[in-house]
Amino acid sequence: MPVIRSVNVGRPKDVDWAALGYTSIDKRPVDGPVKAHRNGLVGDVVSDTKHHGGPDQAVYAFAREDLDLWAERLGREIRDGQFGENLTTEGIDVNEAVVGEQWQVGTAVLEVAYVRIPCNDFKNWMGVTGYDAEQWVKRFMAECRPGPYLRVRQEGVLAAGDEILLLERPAHGVTVSTMFRALNLEPALLPELLRIDDLVPQARVKAARFAEALPPSRANV
Repeated sequence: MPVIRSVNVGRPKDVDWAALGYTSIDKRPVDGPVKAHRNGLVGDVVSDTKHHGGPDQAVYAFAREDLDLWAERLGREIRDGQFGENLTTEGIDVNEAVVGEQWQVGTAVLEVAYVRIPCNDFKNWMGVTGYDAEQWVKRFMAECRPGPYLRVRQEGVLAAGDEILLLERPAHGVTVSTMFRALNLEPALLPELLRIDDLVPQARVKAARFAEALPPSRANV
């Protein structure tokens, strides 16, 4: 049964390597229940509100299995929360989740909505915490396993150890990995995103512009 292994939160810290001069990427596991609300988890603060946060990026999930993969490649253990994730999952391939599918975790209902786009702050964070950050953004992107951002469809309380129960899954089949590839590496996949109900605005705009530029025979999705 897939579970939440760790619930992680962070608050802004002043650092000279972050674009804003401060960042909340340093997420740490917390004990006990945490409330999930429309804009995220109680106790977690978004620093860069231009590029992160809001209802479409309320909660970020990353799989323990993928942290272990990176630990093997980097030659050093990676703790829960190191990648800035709010939920470290176990027993579920979050990158094969279908965009729009809903999970019940504790009393909260979460919906897969978007994907993490790695940035220089992420690269710098890996470097200052002792990992090999050379070409980190490029390496992370090449894996196409970014982890999903989740909407909070029903506010509630969740905690480490809670099961992840699949409530519903859309039929379009567009996964987290496919969305990431479309937005970053394989633009030919962009029209596929238009099959997603309630697609996040930034992805819809990019996909629609690409589809409009295609010959009519190729624009149908």
